[in-house]
Amino acid sequence: MPGTLIIAETADGAVAPLSFELLAAARALADEGAGSVSALVAGDESLAQPLFEHGADAVYLAPAGSLDPGYAETGAGAALAAREAADADIVLMGQTSVGRDLGPLMAFRLNTAVAMECLSLAIDGGRLRAVRSCYGGNANAEVTWRGDVQIATLKPKALDPLPADASRSGSVTSIDATGEQRVRVISTEAAESTGVRLEDAEVVVSGGRGLGDPSAFEMMEELSQLLGGATGASRAACDLGWYPPSQQVGLTGKTVTPNLYIAVAISGASQHMAGMAGSKNIVAVNRDPDANMVQVSRFAVVEDYKKVVPALIEAIKALD
Repeated sequence: MPGTLIIAETADGAVAPLSFELLAAARALADEGAGSVSALVAGDESLAQPLFEHGADAVYLAPAGSLDPGYAETGAGAALAAREAADADIVLMGQTSVGRDLGPLMAFRLNTAVAMECLSLAIDGGRLRAVRSCYGGNANAEVTWRGDVQIATLKPKALDPLPADASRSGSVTSIDATGEQRVRVISTEAAESTGVRLEDAEVVVSGGRGLGDPSAFEMMEELSQLLGGATGASRAACDLGWYPPSQQVGLTGKTVTPNLYIAVAISGASQHMAGMAGSKNIVAVNRDPDANMVQVSRFAVVEDYKKVVPALIEAIKALD
């Protein structure tokens, strides 16, 4: 039976965590009858074992760099060849700079469609059914495909990776095909960041426009550092230039699923809620008892954050 191919990405010479989330999605589909799970990754054979351990049955190796951001035309050649070799009728990739370019390009080449930013996937009647946000995160849409090949990008943190199983193994095949690259990447610039990555943090402290002043983010940073977490911001705060866009939480920013999410002076617009709704425990600090964030929180402090956050910082310091 045709199976599922995931497009794995790498970071700092290792398989990126999002790739393991894609494998978890593919294995869940396999349990529903979608067939075997294959993975395409660009690099050497050392990248294969982590993919096997997290659910791949077969791994295809593309030339190093062919799946880098900005090289979708090069990567499409390898992805199309791997899909054909794996006999995959489902192709999954992350909603990243790679997936945003490669997904539509593959769909065009295969005369099919791509569903972007999917939240969940399932097999229904032998076909893929995807759920994705619509209307700014206020509703979900279920979509299916008419074409033979079904392509979807998965929103980061939509699924948890499966536990690694070191006993798993599989076949490794080299894919030499590449596409004609008409775009030349002149340079890349990484966003500066220190400490825990926002999307990986177990604790996230986010501030919103209700802070009233960009300098208040120094307080948010101090609190997140004391808790061993990361600092985020609402879109409104980022649009005002108060905090870097790379730290934005929301539908058009990062998706976070921490154990603890502290929302300070954030009203809870739907696009922000879409990015942090998977948080295990939500604590809201807001003066408005009717704010959306207060309503969805597990604990809420209805008070001016200028009274609450400094007191919380001092209380945490006193525990040391």
